[in-house]
Amino acid sequence: MTILIVGATGTLGRQVARHAIDEGHKVRCLVRNLKKAAFLKEWGAELVRGDLCREETLPPALEGVTAVIDAATARPTDSLSIKKVDWEGKVALLNAAKAANVGQFIFLSILNAEMYPEVPLMEIKRCTELFLAESGLNYTILRLAGFMQGLIGQYGIPILEGQPVWVTGESSPIAYMDTQDIAKFVIRALSVEETKNKAFPIVGTRAWSAEEIIGVCERLSGKDAKITRMPIGLLRAVRSSLRFFQWSWNVADRLAFTEVIASGKPLDASMDEVYQVFALDVSETTTLEGYLQEYFNRIMKKLKELDYQKTKGKGKKPKRSPFKNVNNQ
Repeated sequence: MTILIVGATGTLGRQVARHAIDEGHKVRCLVRNLKKAAFLKEWGAELVRGDLCREETLPPALEGVTAVIDAATARPTDSLSIKKVDWEGKVALLNAAKAANVGQFIFLSILNAEMYPEVPLMEIKRCTELFLAESGLNYTILRLAGFMQGLIGQYGIPILEGQPVWVTGESSPIAYMDTQDIAKFVIRALSVEETKNKAFPIVGTRAWSAEEIIGVCERLSGKDAKITRMPIGLLRAVRSSLRFFQWSWNVADRLAFTEVIASGKPLDASMDEVYQVFALDVSETTTLEGYLQEYFNRIMKKLKELDYQKTKGKGKKPKRSPFKNVNNQ
């Protein structure tokens, strides 16, 4: 099976590519920058230069492709808007996939997107799901909640460095999942007939609030967190001001998503039936506590090896944080 992965350089996309290669699939990756994607080639993937926003680059990338896995999304720092990448780019990709007679299209969406029509990214994901369902392609939609990998930068590193941990509004419990576990579901969908033309939630073993995650980090690190709360009203004001400048629209749209995780409404769903359909074992899924435990164990070991506090902390500040090099990607 030849698979085209879009968004393969991202936090999730790279795990999907790695797992697909390990499972023996022929993997092709659509990338904008060949140099930045060199690690994918080293793993055994074929790299094809292309861009969702350049329709003419899509047909050559889809030649001979059996399935497409779409893990791409606009980044806050991108010059292109969410609408340009996540809507117009995805429509172009779906149309090109249909023209190329691709056998299956796997789309990675967001859980509960239909509940937040005022949030650009959520509404675009919902509309893309509908467009895909009506495209005539065989599809599988996987609705995700959050990645454990993001917790390191959000909570782990600030607590270790004594920096503020920002909490906004009433924190929504989120069922975070390790991207390596998500990748297992993505690749399994290629071979399980029961996943065709259906949508599934893909979430972690339980939902965690920001306060609960901070508590785990404090216990594992032996350090107290410096919590700074941002009122939701201030966040909305910042977002509104950013909308005045075209170059900051993408950031404003991403800030809108922050309201989702500050609403107090949980991002969670039952996975009992999902594990049965995908024939995967829930006991093999990484728990949030287990993920953070592994991270902090490696951090503490590294600090001891470097004797960081005694040798690097005297007289001058270290040029780079030792905590950022051990994030499990």
